[in-house]
Parts: sequence; structure tokens; C-alpha cells
Amino acid sequence: MATSIFRRAAKLDQSSTAFFLCDIQEKFRQHIYQFPSLISTATKMIKAAKIMEIPMVVTEQNPQGLGHTVSELDVTGAKLNVSKSKFSMFVPEVKNWLEASSVKSVVLFGIESHVCVLQTAIDLLDSNYEVYVLNDGISSMNYPEIDIAVSRMRHAGAHITTSESIIFQILGDSRNEKFKSISNLIKETKEETLNNKLLFRSTL
Repeated sequence: MATSIFRRAAKLDQSSTAFFLCDIQEKFRQHIYQFPSLISTATKMIKAAKIMEIPMVVTEQNPQGLGHTVSELDVTGAKLNVSKSKFSMFVPEVKNWLEASSVKSVVLFGIESHVCVLQTAIDLLDSNYEVYVLNDGISSMNYPEIDIAVSRMRHAGAHITTSESIIFQILGDSRNEKFKSISNLIKETKEETLNNKLLFRSTL
């Protein structure tokens, strides 16, 4: 069973963190609430992962019918890119990779908030991983589902945060050798972040 809302936040460390990109696929493009904002956040996280050398796991839900990850997102550097039928990303390939790695914390973003993202978060929490869900990086077809899913994940023990907060938390220090590159990335994406409609939702 997942732990409670009072789960202690582990300190995020570059060497024990992975980014999970969940099912941002072509057939969802016309149906997901604020899809451009979702793409903007995912792009930022992919670039940050490359700069900070954070491993990334990507999944695609039934890609034969729903298409592959959208072309705007360069996921060629992902450690895993897995096709799945299960809603959760915690499929055997991902579970085995995690067990063989040093990962303790997962930063999660993608779609849909109340289905694949939620089930992934709960499965990871049940397996004692720290889960950080990006409030500006998840969405659903039905707008009201998003905040309900956020509330459920928070009460299950996930940490609800934002892309910029997570990036700087992992960076940790302005003397970090990656700081200049990350600072440039934040400046590059400043306008998109300010206009990100997913940031301006109420959360339960």
C-alpha cells in the first residue's frame, strides 16, 4: 500500500533520479487540455535531462493505434522507450531497469493525469520510490480530472511540484558546473513558462 500524505521528501540527487515521460503521443494532440503547454514542459525536461545527465524513461500506450511520441519531443536519448498496453508505466521492462539502476526518485510528467500518470505514481510509491509529479507537466482530455488526479497522488504520497522547481532542486548550487547551461535553458523557456496554462489551475 502506498504511504500517506506525510511521506518524507527525499533529497533529490542527480545520481539517483530519473525522468519518466508518459505517453505524449500524436493521437492525443487534438484532445488533451492545453497540449501546447504540456509539450513546452516536456521539451524543457528533456533538455534539462541531457544537460544534467539524468536518465529518461519514455512509454507509448498502444502506439499502433495512438501513434508514437510527438515529433516535437526528441526522445532519442532515452534509456528506455517502451510500448505498453498496461496503463501504468511500471511494466516489467521499466521495473527491471529501475531495479538494476541506482534510481530512488522519479520525476513524472505526461498524460493522462487520472489514468496512466496516476497509476504509474501509485505503482512507484508502492515499490518505495519517491515520486515527484510536475503540476505543469500533466494533463487530461477532461479538464476536471486533472486536479482530482493531483489530489489523489498527493494523498498517496507523491510530491506535487513544477518543472523549474525540480530542475533547480536537482542542480542544488549555483557553483554546479551545469548551472550556466541550466540558467540559459530557463531563460530560453521563460516566456513559455509564464504562458503555461497548466500552471494556473487550482489544485485540490
